[in-house]
Amino acid sequence: MTSMASRIARLAALCAILGMVTACSLLPRTGPTRNELFSGAVERDGNAFVVEVDQRVTAATAQVPALGFPAALVNAAIADTDVIRPGDTISLTIYENVTDGLLAGQGAAAAVIDEVQVDGSGFIFIPYAGRVQAAGNTPDALREVITRNLDEQTPDPQVVVRRSAGDGSTVTITGSVGAQGVYPIQRPTRTLSAMLAAAGGVTVDAETAQVTLVRGPHRGTIWFQDLFRDPALDIALRGGDRILVEADGRSFTALGATGSQSLVPFDAQAISAIEAIASVGGLNPNFADPTGVFVLRDEAETVARAVVGRADLIGPQRLIYVLDLTAPMGMFEARDFVIRDGDTVYVTAAPITQWNNAIRALTGTLGAAGTVSNAVQ
Repeated sequence: MTSMASRIARLAALCAILGMVTACSLLPRTGPTRNELFSGAVERDGNAFVVEVDQRVTAATAQVPALGFPAALVNAAIADTDVIRPGDTISLTIYENVTDGLLAGQGAAAAVIDEVQVDGSGFIFIPYAGRVQAAGNTPDALREVITRNLDEQTPDPQVVVRRSAGDGSTVTITGSVGAQGVYPIQRPTRTLSAMLAAAGGVTVDAETAQVTLVRGPHRGTIWFQDLFRDPALDIALRGGDRILVEADGRSFTALGATGSQSLVPFDAQAISAIEAIASVGGLNPNFADPTGVFVLRDEAETVARAVVGRADLIGPQRLIYVLDLTAPMGMFEARDFVIRDGDTVYVTAAPITQWNNAIRALTGTLGAAGTVSNAVQ
């Protein structure tokens, strides 16, 4: 009787253990299964649209950041770097055709007047020549004006004018460049690419470097490499321009049965699903289900309508895109499907993985149960 009761107790314990082990929530895993994701579809009263990727879906979702400069920046003409502006600094050398000059003094051949700054109104003051309009003139034109004004004071004066660009003819460069700072616009640095070169070039990956230029109310951002692909983007600079160079800030999250699970920054201007998987070590050959590659995304209303084929959708929609790499065109679809900023790329575990986990858990539990049973006996 006692032996029979003991066997019944052990059988009941084993049944209970089997029930617990086969409950998926108790088994270790990397995330939801393929079926669980499909069960969250709107068609099954879920809150996300589950869509299998094909050529139509790929075309509707193929979006990359639209970067560029507005027309106000692109159409600006090359600045005349010889024109004097408020804030510039003027240096003068004045030669007088007398032994005792008005400005040079006894025994001196010339008078040197260094670093006269052009005031906010565009004027400078020269002794005996008075207050002279400098801004808007070239150094040659200013020389003629000063010569005329001095000609009444000293015979046949000869004037040399040198200009140094001041704060009215400078740009500010910050971010990922060789040397941040304030740079004057000079003849060799009148365009964006030339000014970036003067600042030491970009110090981040050129493939994903972005250049932002701000001029008054206008601003625009371009890819650094587009400066050399499209000459129209190598725009003319103006005093007061602000230039920022920074790395692309986009990223996606890789989860599930991949080589690694992490937040992955973009290493190219456009990344496909197959490239995203490859960047984290590919599919884990021991666990991954190649029929269960999912891309989770909050899709804009217009794109969601085109993908789902419904005109009644309002606002952003949650979409789960499904890629089956074992399908005849699966690898091609994954190669063409574009990953976007903030996407989650999730690879489900193969069904056999859950089965193996259950077997391992069951084996270990049965062994423990047997030990306990032997101890009781």
